[in-house]
Amino acid sequence: MKPLLSFQLLGVLFLVDILHCQALVHRRTFVVKEVPYTRLCSTKNILTVNGQFPGPTLYARKGDTIIVDVHNKGNQNITIHWHGVKQPRNPWSDGPEYITQCPIQPGAKFSQKIILSTEEGTLWWHAHSEWDRATVCGALVIYPKKGTNYPFSKPHAEFPLILGEWWKEDIEELYTEFLKSGGDPNISDALTINGQPGDLYPCSKPDTFKLMVEHSKTYLLRLINSGLQDILFFSIANHSLTIVGSDASYTKPFVTNYIAISPGQTIDFLLTADQDPHHHYYMGAKVYTATSNPFDNTTTTALLHYGDFTPSNSPPFSPYLAPYNDTNSSVSFTGRLRSLADKIHSVVDVPLNINDRLFFTLSINTFPCRQNDSCQGPNGSRLAASVNNVSFVTPTVNSILQAYYYHANGVFGDRFPDFPETLFDFTATDLPLYLETPKSRTEVKVLEYNSTVEIVFQGTNVTAGAADHPMHLHGFSFYVVGWGFGNFDKDKDPLNYNLVDPPLQNTIAVPVNGWTTVRFKADNPGVWFMHCHVDRHMSWGMTMAFIVKNGKFPNAQILPPPPDMPPC
Repeated sequence: MKPLLSFQLLGVLFLVDILHCQALVHRRTFVVKEVPYTRLCSTKNILTVNGQFPGPTLYARKGDTIIVDVHNKGNQNITIHWHGVKQPRNPWSDGPEYITQCPIQPGAKFSQKIILSTEEGTLWWHAHSEWDRATVCGALVIYPKKGTNYPFSKPHAEFPLILGEWWKEDIEELYTEFLKSGGDPNISDALTINGQPGDLYPCSKPDTFKLMVEHSKTYLLRLINSGLQDILFFSIANHSLTIVGSDASYTKPFVTNYIAISPGQTIDFLLTADQDPHHHYYMGAKVYTATSNPFDNTTTTALLHYGDFTPSNSPPFSPYLAPYNDTNSSVSFTGRLRSLADKIHSVVDVPLNINDRLFFTLSINTFPCRQNDSCQGPNGSRLAASVNNVSFVTPTVNSILQAYYYHANGVFGDRFPDFPETLFDFTATDLPLYLETPKSRTEVKVLEYNSTVEIVFQGTNVTAGAADHPMHLHGFSFYVVGWGFGNFDKDKDPLNYNLVDPPLQNTIAVPVNGWTTVRFKADNPGVWFMHCHVDRHMSWGMTMAFIVKNGKFPNAQILPPPPDMPPC
């Protein structure tokens, strides 16, 4: 219990500290190391930062810079990604393995510079190598600049809530077996809130995360889905949630009794402690999925406790969480997000004249099983995934950024297709078998500096593998101007685009057998990864990368690489 209370107190103390001082450059130390953790009646070694799970929260102000000295004291390679940080002109510290850097090897150190610009709100950081982010992750809280305020009344206190997953087995073994099998990975044994499964799991009740509140006070809660595989429903029993931000961008406030949050996404909400203080209240999370594949059908809980009152002996009130396959609840929540669109906190600048129109299909595919292998995909195949029928092959000798910067040949190609090679009825029930096998390539899409880009993400039913795909773009936030079910209609659907106050996000779930349109300006030179944030889909190849060329002037060009870049 004491570590949990300390975690809450730490958040309050950092809030008080940062609101009374201004530090433009912060320096922090991350030591990546294995430590034993006990969950679900068993103990195993997990990879952590500074021995903490979840890892330490980073605090800064809008426009600050954070230098993080990452020391790898573990026994495997590691990289760290600052999810949602645009990193203007500084792709060197973005973190995806073999995309912008080679990994930090055991015993080595890399000082990563996190350059904050327009972000304000909640982001997070996590490992971006294999599936290490299952335990190597933490919150990144970005406060308003000194002299400015939130677009809502100052909360009494605030806390991060990190949703995640826990496996009894070793994560490295889970990942290795997943790659070897060619099928789906083993499902998690528990979901977690701030690293704890909660009352409903064995051997977990004493350490259930508890959030202490005072009656009639309002709190800012920063919700992060750090899970590897699943979109989650979240709710707090008997309490309304007022949504005020997503992905470090303010939204028009709206009141709801639940949240649907994708892997990689953050949601900021206000909670007013206005219920009977003599009771406990569960906050809970469970999986949303539109597929028929096995999934973790458990519920993680934490306790909301009114600290000034003695609770009754009655059990805690339980929140309503939608059925696991309630697609309407998932998309309805996401569809309510709108940019705040005020001149102080959230100036909306949606690109209207588009230079690059891209249409990207997102598919689950298969490859034939390799000789002498026993594969667990459909009909003995190996599962794969693709964007525009290209299953991305991650380099293993050099990173794409270093190859691009130093003009090294043979690492990547620059002919990623703007449209799928073959047009078909993307969401039909029965699709030809030849569509199931993608091409394996390492291809990027090259964009001119300052070009305006529209991407239509189109989900498909190839391999009968229709699923939601939370797509994340490094180096940028994008405006989500439209979405729908079925096949995108280029003549009708753009007529309903929201070009007035669309939400500004870095991760968006493309609905099952549906489409989503995003727009952004390519004003950040460098190499920037884009991928599905469901890790099994990313590992199967539902990824690609953009290269944004340098602009004409020095302030529109990639910064020089740091001297301690990890060697390849």
